[in-house]
Amino acid sequence: MRSFARPLRLFSGHDLPKLSMARHLPAQARYQSSSPGPNGRPKRIVVAVTGATGSPLAVALLQRLRELDVETHLVMSKWGGATLKYELEVPNNTTSYLESLASVTHSSLDVSASLSSGSFRTDGMIVVPCSMKTLAGIRMGYDNDLIVRAASVTLKERRRLVLVARETPLTSIYLENMLEVTKAGAVVFPPVMAFYTRPSSIDDMVQQSVMRMIDLLDLEVIDGDMQDEARWSGFDWAAKGRQNA
Repeated sequence: MRSFARPLRLFSGHDLPKLSMARHLPAQARYQSSSPGPNGRPKRIVVAVTGATGSPLAVALLQRLRELDVETHLVMSKWGGATLKYELEVPNNTTSYLESLASVTHSSLDVSASLSSGSFRTDGMIVVPCSMKTLAGIRMGYDNDLIVRAASVTLKERRRLVLVARETPLTSIYLENMLEVTKAGAVVFPPVMAFYTRPSSIDDMVQQSVMRMIDLLDLEVIDGDMQDEARWSGFDWAAKGRQNA
């Protein structure tokens, strides 16, 4: 079993996507090669970033979604931006860099934004990372900002909602909140490390989690990453023997 073919380096300034003016182009020009969603429009995913640890996951996910020509709507909390700055390095630790990876950016304070209405069609939403405060707000339907409001809309419209919950250890309060949002239709996705892929770096583990997130969003990866050779198919003792030889 092989690790991912094209790792994205999150902790240095090398091999990162350059800032693009594509986000300023008309939607038709930007998304003409996107995988179609309902009515032939490009796939549209809401990506929310909160202040929990896990900024590399958000960056890597947005990079991958851009490669897949998915229309992304980014909402980032104040503490999401602070954690991004602390956990990553220049040049990809700024809010402007993260925004450059998204198709559209919304203020987390703007509850009047399009994402607040179910009439604005999306193909799902992911909160990555998802703080326990945000989880609690979603569980209670306390729509005090655009992140929680957009999540509530996603649930009520019966669309896919993925919550990359990042906390340990877990109290009974956190566990009850996870149970209730799961009953409401959300998918709780703790970014747990997978060692069966035999990762050689933090990036390997980040990319494995991101590919699983993409699966949960029902997006198809056509080239390279997460094809059959990167998926679990049982113990491969012969390959392990070759690695240890």
